[in-house]
Amino acid sequence: MPSPSLATDAWIISKRPPTEKFQPLIAFSAEHGRLAVYLRLQRKESASVVALDLFDETALTIESSNQGQSWFIKEARLLVRHSEIGRSYEALRHASSFAAVVARNDVPEEGRSTVYTLLRNAFAAFSGPARPDVVHFKSLYRFARDEGYAVRQQWLPTLPADLQEKAGHLLHTPLGEITATAADEATTALLQQGLEDYLRAYTDVLID
Repeated sequence: MPSPSLATDAWIISKRPPTEKFQPLIAFSAEHGRLAVYLRLQRKESASVVALDLFDETALTIESSNQGQSWFIKEARLLVRHSEIGRSYEALRHASSFAAVVARNDVPEEGRSTVYTLLRNAFAAFSGPARPDVVHFKSLYRFARDEGYAVRQQWLPTLPADLQEKAGHLLHTPLGEITATAADEATTALLQQGLEDYLRAYTDVLID
């Protein structure tokens, strides 16, 4: 019986150390959610399979021999590459941390297209001039909110009034309009830590 196969666009959100023959990756598809995929290591790229990296959007054709528990890449075509992220340590650190959260969590079918769009917007923002810590905070908040958790109703009111005001400004102001004085790095780190602590304690979102 032939192995099942599927074709889908997907973001690469995790890249693990390679084995002798394969590069293990986690991809995220709007149709299928999180997918454990394996890229066969080759001496050079072929016409049908390109080397893939974190934050790539790619068109994949994959096949499985174990009922979809893991998939092997048959064809891969690069759609978008955010190489700018790797040129900034802070952008790489924050983008990798956010991508890892998505990679750890099973997203229900009805929420996958929203998360796919969130990844597109987040990686584009991490590639641009916006502060990576602010992009990370906004992206994690939206991920939790879109997963159905009442972060606005339950987490924000627990903050001191000054932090509530700063958090509200960061969350509701477009990135291009956030000034350097809106929240310094220490304040944003405090908000990020508080949000992560809330998600660990009161939700099923896997942060670590």
